Amino acid sequence: MVDKHVDFYLEPGLRSSTLAGQHNFICKVIEVLEKGGFTTAIHGNSAAERAESRRRDSYAMFHMDQPLNDRGLTMRRVYHYPFWQIEPSTERWDWRVAKARFKTEKVEPAEARKFYNFWRKRLFGEAVQDICRDGFVYVPLQGRLLERRSFQTCSPIEMLVAVLQRDPGRKVIATLHPNEVITPAEHAQLKTLTQRFPRLSVQKIPMEQALARCDYVVTQNSSVAFNGYFFGKPCVLFARVDFHHIAGDVFRNGRDAAFDTVLSGDAPDYAGYIWWFWQEMSINAGRDGADRKIRQAIRRAGWPL
Repeated sequence: MVDKHVDFYLEPGLRSSTLAGQHNFICKVIEVLEKGGFTTAIHGNSAAERAESRRRDSYAMFHMDQPLNDRGLTMRRVYHYPFWQIEPSTERWDWRVAKARFKTEKVEPAEARKFYNFWRKRLFGEAVQDICRDGFVYVPLQGRLLERRSFQTCSPIEMLVAVLQRDPGRKVIATLHPNEVITPAEHAQLKTLTQRFPRLSVQKIPMEQALARCDYVVTQNSSVAFNGYFFGKPCVLFARVDFHHIAGDVFRNGRDAAFDTVLSGDAPDYAGYIWWFWQEMSINAGRDGADRKIRQAIRRAGWPL
């Protein structure tokens, strides 16, 4: 029989702030669990400590780590604080929101616009006040440029070629992920492409500047595309992710339809979508009612709360 006990596995800084009662969201999760009759304990998140979750006859809560048994859940920030999800997997494309349908007609426009304007100013300040379209496609690359991973429709290099083929009139500016190591083979392939396609360049450019100036974004599933919604910039996604609903979605609809979605010029409801994605489908830890949504997320996983 599984004990009505939850072990939390947190990295050192998060563990310290939680033990001190200073992490708003995780402390709310603990409060909800303890009010529901659970006991809790907080551990580190080393590989050895996380492996203990398999041995223990209890429930487990991780932060951005994949649960190691069917009694585990993971907490993950939804791109910006204070928005969170609690899910059985770290894979965003399998989350409840990814499988839900966005219905713009169900969103109250004035409330959504107020929410959207608040957060675009809060997150990006003056950058969203000077937006233009300078005639280029912004392609924020991630890692492993020559590989096609399981959640991708093609490799990042193949994605670049697809952009150049499907939009022959615009320049394409690619950027490299600051935390990824680019191999000599990847550098060589990028050099070959820039020589073959003079419209393509690889640049170091701040994200906010690129989003303010680009016509649209193409990426596998980088959060840069989500941030682009705050700049009113559409995107084409070549991989699975949770914020695909208003994007040109290669995985679900194919390349032609995905680019047609963006190149048609029909702007999606960015304000309505951000409101739905964060206020309806996520847990806003700074909002009244966060406890209720935490409880709902945990109950969806089948925990006896």
